[in-house]
Amino acid sequence: MNAHTLLGGRGLRRRRLLQGAAGLTVGFTLAPGSTGVLAQSPAPAPLPGSMNSYRRLEGWLRVGTDGTITIFSGKVELGQGIATALTQIVADELDVEMSRIRLVSGDTARSPNEGVTAGSLSVEQSGVALRHAAAEARALLIAAARTRLGGRIAPDAALATRDGFVVAPGGERIAYADLASEARLEREIVQTPRAKPVAERRLIGRSVERVDIPGKVTGAPMYVQDIRLPGMLHGRVVRPPSPRARLVSIDEAGARALPGVVVIVRDGNFIGVAAEREEQAAAAVASLRASARWEEVATLPPSDASLFAGMKKMASEDAVVSRKTDAAALARATRRVQADYTRAFQLHASIGPSCSVAQWQDGKLTVWSHAQGPFQQRADLAMTFGLPPADVRVIHRDGSGCYGHNGADDVGLDAALVARATNGRPVKLQWSREDEFQWEPCGSAMVIGMQAALDADGRIVDWNHELWSHTHSMRPGDPDGDNLLASWHLATPKRQSPARNIPQPAGGGDRNAIPLYDFPNQTVTNHLIPEMPVRVSALRTLGAYANVFALESFMDELALAAGSDPVAFRLRHMKDPRARAVIEKVAAMAGWRPGTQATTSSGISRGYGLAFAKYKNLAVYTAVIAEVSVERATGVVKVPRAWCAADAGMIINPDGFANQMEGGMIQSASWTLLEAAPYDRTRMLARAWSDYPILRFSDVPRIEVELIDRPEEPPKGVGEGTQGPMAAAIGNAFAHATGVRLRDLPLTPARVKAALA
Repeated sequence: MNAHTLLGGRGLRRRRLLQGAAGLTVGFTLAPGSTGVLAQSPAPAPLPGSMNSYRRLEGWLRVGTDGTITIFSGKVELGQGIATALTQIVADELDVEMSRIRLVSGDTARSPNEGVTAGSLSVEQSGVALRHAAAEARALLIAAARTRLGGRIAPDAALATRDGFVVAPGGERIAYADLASEARLEREIVQTPRAKPVAERRLIGRSVERVDIPGKVTGAPMYVQDIRLPGMLHGRVVRPPSPRARLVSIDEAGARALPGVVVIVRDGNFIGVAAEREEQAAAAVASLRASARWEEVATLPPSDASLFAGMKKMASEDAVVSRKTDAAALARATRRVQADYTRAFQLHASIGPSCSVAQWQDGKLTVWSHAQGPFQQRADLAMTFGLPPADVRVIHRDGSGCYGHNGADDVGLDAALVARATNGRPVKLQWSREDEFQWEPCGSAMVIGMQAALDADGRIVDWNHELWSHTHSMRPGDPDGDNLLASWHLATPKRQSPARNIPQPAGGGDRNAIPLYDFPNQTVTNHLIPEMPVRVSALRTLGAYANVFALESFMDELALAAGSDPVAFRLRHMKDPRARAVIEKVAAMAGWRPGTQATTSSGISRGYGLAFAKYKNLAVYTAVIAEVSVERATGVVKVPRAWCAADAGMIINPDGFANQMEGGMIQSASWTLLEAAPYDRTRMLARAWSDYPILRFSDVPRIEVELIDRPEEPPKGVGEGTQGPMAAAIGNAFAHATGVRLRDLPLTPARVKAALA
């Protein structure tokens, strides 16, 4: 994930005009009497959440004549439950049933631009904005009702809202639908009315049913793959076999002669097919692939341990992102400890391959997509085709959740390139599993060097965290390049944007590298490696997964060196009361007892490990304890149980919150035990699930989650809070069970057997 937020594009260094949901330009005004020279207007008062990027109330919320409430969000549903949370927030604030809320999200023609749905920011940005939009609408509706009731009520009479009505003290009711025109919701937001206090909340803080689950369970046509448009064709692509391959020759005649084939599009190294039926498109692609001759170059780095030594030697852009100094404390150092940790390249491995639908009409392009950033995808599509962004519309539809930058954006360009040759017929283009594994961006490999010094009392007096990583975001939307895959394969290729690091406080490669523990001396250094021989971009949590694994594993190593219990050692160095609370809570949940020994029976060793993080140092506080079992003969590591305590301030939907914690822990267990992208010096090698194993249902741990609700605190993002702590908890539990420390991810059976030998 990443911190691309309101303006929706990484590295935007200049302010530009923003196009809102209703096509109104905000941010600048024309000077009176000017001839078109833009003059900056006085800075308006800041508004909550994403409201600063679009300050029109009707761009967030509208009241229909039928009593329904339509809300608009730039954030999209990826399986994380955000559609439910946003609906719940507005229904509570407006006192209507959730069934009366209609959500429009991720439509560049209708929604506010809230950037990418990433970084666990949807509730913090869109939820907060919609809550205050609903509060303002409610205040305006009450004011309109007061005017209409006139002399029938006392001037200071308290009007209430209930079930979509404004209710007077005597019981007279006026429906919102009847007040909408008088309330004049078509206005700029100039103030922020007080949202409901805790005591008046009816839905916020309560578990409610997910609005998207019934359709998913019953097979309703809700996914992008389910779209059926009149005259629609089916598309597939022929990808190069390796990242730097060049097409030498191909026989198109055989494929053109196959039944149902309508068009074959070749533009440089891009080859696409459209046919009447999906299996016909697949057959044509198979024919083309068999006849294609490519010139390949070995450009990928080593895939063994030498990869990480090589990363340390590559040219890098270096930055110290945190530094504290205390000479007196450093003078007390009596012992130094150091260790290196690594993480392999990893795939998103979305359960369903990427898919998109595209149609050209009157020179304008519409794309239906499951991308996380519809506005950012629109920007790169417009760049590829040389169109003004207003001539490209991207409409979000559900797809397989990617939790990072997978192929969802790329497949939209594939579909558009093929559809451009079909005389207006729409094309639904589906990637294969092989396409997805070979061409989606990976999460970057990382090397992290840790050093620390302890004093005679076992306190940490010096801390150094040094990391080497490629970028963690090459998403669409960068004004300095086109980041859609097929744009690089065209006869006149587009330029990829330069690699950058997302700056602190959210961070990219250095996300969660700055410790929250209280150390008198600390230095955190980020070495960004701009050269990217393997395609990399955002994978859930960006660098936080590896940084927390390293940081929290090292805390356990230091606790051992200090002769201290891991829980007590962390609390000794932690001042933040909310951080202390989740550590103490999870220890109580798991029945943690200092000095508990690992057990071995029938060749299986069992142990327990703890880890903590505050995601991005800005969002959810999370502490995890994992139990692991290690089969010494086979090297197989399993996680039978795990516990989690979490604090994200105000809880919107406890069940949804807990779901996100559980899902992150399961995904992290899969990453930590199994996942590494296979490749040789020329090609990515994964073709099927047998080449890239993930955690099976039979190995999912039994998870217990407890949430700390702080209803007076602002809500914080939760979606990516457990990936890092779960990895470190597993690593620490493995060390507890076996007495051996593994510092390289993933903890594969081969690595385990070698370590135990």
